[in-house]
Amino acid sequence: MATAACLIFISTISIFKNYFQVVNDFGDNSAYIAVASALRHWDFRGLTIKQFWGLPYLMAAVSSISRVSDRTALLAISAGSYFISIVLAYRLWGGWIAGFFAVINFDWFQRALLGGSEPLFVALLFSSFLMVRKSKWCLAALLAALSTVVRPLGFFTFVGITISLTAQRQYRQVVLVILIASLVGIGYIWPFWQQFGDPLATIHSYQQLHQPGPFLFGIPFYAIVKGTLIHSAPWTNLVLTWGWIGLVLCGVIAMSLTTHYREFSKSHMIEAGFAALYLLAIFSYNLPYWARGSFPRFAIPIVPFIFLGLLNWVPKSHYLLWTLSIVSPTLAASSAIGVKNVVQVIHRLLL
Repeated sequence: MATAACLIFISTISIFKNYFQVVNDFGDNSAYIAVASALRHWDFRGLTIKQFWGLPYLMAAVSSISRVSDRTALLAISAGSYFISIVLAYRLWGGWIAGFFAVINFDWFQRALLGGSEPLFVALLFSSFLMVRKSKWCLAALLAALSTVVRPLGFFTFVGITISLTAQRQYRQVVLVILIASLVGIGYIWPFWQQFGDPLATIHSYQQLHQPGPFLFGIPFYAIVKGTLIHSAPWTNLVLTWGWIGLVLCGVIAMSLTTHYREFSKSHMIEAGFAALYLLAIFSYNLPYWARGSFPRFAIPIVPFIFLGLLNWVPKSHYLLWTLSIVSPTLAASSAIGVKNVVQVIHRLLL
């Protein structure tokens, strides 16, 4: 089903535009490709530091080993991580949750098949959860640390692992997981220190990019509402983003009230703790332009928990999943290239 959805997404884009040109222009791909190239050649002159470098590191490694382009490495990592994440979601939470997770989010298709850091982050995050369930603490900590250098909110998982081990008085394991995370952190910041004289160059450049401005996190929902009021957007975009905000809120309410989720939280405290902290973070994100507009993208890692909370109300229908696997990638592709562009091309063809 996921494979069929991906083929529909790629085919839809290819009908209206050159697929690889869309990849080049999409999201932060140009920045990721520039960083990966700089890492391969170890030449950072003229490089603008913005995103975390976990994804470009892997892109550079894949490109160097396989001799493919950085763009091809980006697409291979993103698409591969998408399928790995679905398999992991099935192992962790079951088939229905994995099915809806695979096909319901437009941004998930776009990041998986046009390139982005979210698929790799989710694959590492879910892998860490699986290792926690198997009590393979060192491997879980390594995966959590690696997810953090892809997207920083992966740190919540590492905090959960450390707290859990401390509560169990497994102090030797605590020392080991902290050592592993420290080695990953040192390896990550070393190029910034060596080349730019600032080990926290990513964080500092991000702060400079948004200055003068608010703290990164603030009062929950404040920036979401403010962004809706002060930044104009097409009604379709407003419906989509507020639809996701509403869905996630319904999931949060269900997570708070349902017995099965409370039992899940007790038996899988690290996963539930990550979900709670991550939800607080995305609702408290304090940059109005992104808080509302990018909410569906921010929600990607939390989708399985939302459906886990709503499990009693989720329709267990293969027909619905297959319908979503056709409609969702088609709309996601149309959104990626611009709905107006699609309408214009169709109008010209009809005339």
